Amino acid sequence: MKTKLFFLIILISLFSCSKKDEKESTNLKNERNDSVEKILNLSKSKPSFFEKKKLIDKAYEIVSNGDNSLQSRNYLSKIIFEYYYINDLESVNNTSKYLLKLSKKTNDSINLGVAYRSKAFYFKSKNVLDSSFYYYFKSEKLYQNLNDRLNLANVLLNKGMVQYKGGNNLGAELSLTRAQNLFNELNEQQKLFETLIVLGNVSEELKEFDKSLIYYTKALEKAKELEKESKTHREAICYNNIGFVYEKLNDYNKAIQNFNLGLKDIGIRKDLPDLYANLLDNLAYSKLKTNKTEGLPQMFYTSLKIRDSLNSISNIIVSNIHLSQYYASIGNIKTAEKYAKNALKISRTSKTPIDILLSLQQASDVDISNASNYNKEYVKLSDSLQVIERKSKDRFASIELETEEIKQENQGLAEKNRNLLYIFVVSFILVVLLFVVRAQRARTRELLYKQAQQKANEDIYNLMMSQQAIIDESRSKEKKRLAQDLHDGVLGRMFGLRLNLDSLNSSTEAEAVQKRFELLNELKTIEQDIREISHDLNREKQVLINNFVSIVHNLLEEQKTSFEANVTYTIDENVVWDKIGNAIKINMYRILQEGLQNINKYANANNIFVEIKGDKENVYLKIQDDGIGFDVNRKSKGIGMQNMISRTHDCKGIIDIYSKKDNGTKIVITIPIETKPIIVEQE
Repeated sequence: MKTKLFFLIILISLFSCSKKDEKESTNLKNERNDSVEKILNLSKSKPSFFEKKKLIDKAYEIVSNGDNSLQSRNYLSKIIFEYYYINDLESVNNTSKYLLKLSKKTNDSINLGVAYRSKAFYFKSKNVLDSSFYYYFKSEKLYQNLNDRLNLANVLLNKGMVQYKGGNNLGAELSLTRAQNLFNELNEQQKLFETLIVLGNVSEELKEFDKSLIYYTKALEKAKELEKESKTHREAICYNNIGFVYEKLNDYNKAIQNFNLGLKDIGIRKDLPDLYANLLDNLAYSKLKTNKTEGLPQMFYTSLKIRDSLNSISNIIVSNIHLSQYYASIGNIKTAEKYAKNALKISRTSKTPIDILLSLQQASDVDISNASNYNKEYVKLSDSLQVIERKSKDRFASIELETEEIKQENQGLAEKNRNLLYIFVVSFILVVLLFVVRAQRARTRELLYKQAQQKANEDIYNLMMSQQAIIDESRSKEKKRLAQDLHDGVLGRMFGLRLNLDSLNSSTEAEAVQKRFELLNELKTIEQDIREISHDLNREKQVLINNFVSIVHNLLEEQKTSFEANVTYTIDENVVWDKIGNAIKINMYRILQEGLQNINKYANANNIFVEIKGDKENVYLKIQDDGIGFDVNRKSKGIGMQNMISRTHDCKGIIDIYSKKDNGTKIVITIPIETKPIIVEQE
């Protein structure tokens, strides 16, 4: 019979891992933060449960009346921790609910994990195993996504214990093995020790006693290492468990040896009286089995007395059963019946099925007259217990299925499903291949079209540039010819005329003198006007800096003369167009041309404003009108607008379109300057 302490050293590591630092602005005032911190610190110094609870409740009230900030949620986690330490389970549950609600609203994964684990701990304490399993399963998935291995390992340990208590030993072994691997990688020796102990328990339930001994032996090795740091009686626990396995294997001598080793730890009677009672009862039972009755039945009575003082119901039942077995072995059937019936009475009061089964079995062994009734009750209860265990396993499986997509294995349909899957996969691959081929062909055609369009644009631009160059050259020659004619011809003659008139100025007649003076002044004025005309004709306009600017200028002037809308434009004279690549110039010209065409076709505008400017990094084009506007949020855009967007993207630029109904349209294009390479000719 099993009388070891399963949960003695498996302390629930609800808050064993410190939270990760998280920076988040908080609206809590410093005064309130200090107040909560002081209250929680003060509660730790109070000796009584009620004083501690009163202070923790006050801290909870302050935090719950505040905002949903990170600081508030962190305080709630601390408050749950304090409730946990005073064993106020209902407050743990209520605070966890509130923290869960706040954490979900803000996607606070760290505190959400604390809330899940706190809920799981609460339900485990209440023995509501399916709900506990659900929240441990939720926190497991959360920590997996966060890649928080330490918290994940702790959750797996606790989840495994819940599965073990629920009778799902295979599931428990899987969870605990994962926890063992993680604790081993993280070098968490204490947690590794706890996990090995529970794995040994699970192996016992699976009747794999050799494996159980391996786990307990490894745990004992860890215990000896850990005992150097702190005395927590881990070795005594291991010896008790190892001895119990040997007891199961009917190797009572080795069992006695290990129980005695455990009892050598003299501190356990004071520190862990329940462990001491277990070791003493187990030792007495093994002695009984080997007919070594020295110290019996006093050892059984001592163990029972300790268990009575601790109100350890299951262990009290075990002590009564052992006493019944002892008195049956020495022929005192009446006393044996007394202790068997006592065990049965207590187990029925506690309503623990496994304890009732053990008591019924012992009662049927010693009370022969009622053995038949006891056996019937035993069979009935055993069957119902198996059903309950199956249902418990099914609930765990159901929770996993509801939380995670798991394929149902159906042997009869497996082959058909595989064939359907193969057909689907092959069909899908063919469809994907066809789609990829068609997409690739379309992409190729698009690239060829763009290349052709680019070449056509280059050719058109080069043609326009060469045509404009011829025009500018002819214009320049004509200007120079006119300047020379004016300067050398007209000005020369005018200058000679002024000299002649000046020589006639010696006439003394007043009227002649006055007349000549007026003529001289008029000639000077004409001379100055002609000189200015000559200089203007010979000076290059700064507005027409180069051929590109001339082309844009001509386009805008043609817009002025061809359409009714008033056109106002400015071109920044400081832009060095010779350093800007032809592709940018072509696309800017096409965008401007397309923008003007759209205004002429659809905008019904009275005024058009065009601005071209630049700086060291970008060149900017703005086209604005006061027309009817359009909805910029509509999904489908015209071909013209799509072309403008496409050309902007080809130049790696940004296009911003602002428009509202009856409120005009403004298009702002920003294109980064890609300067042409400078070629240095070598002699």
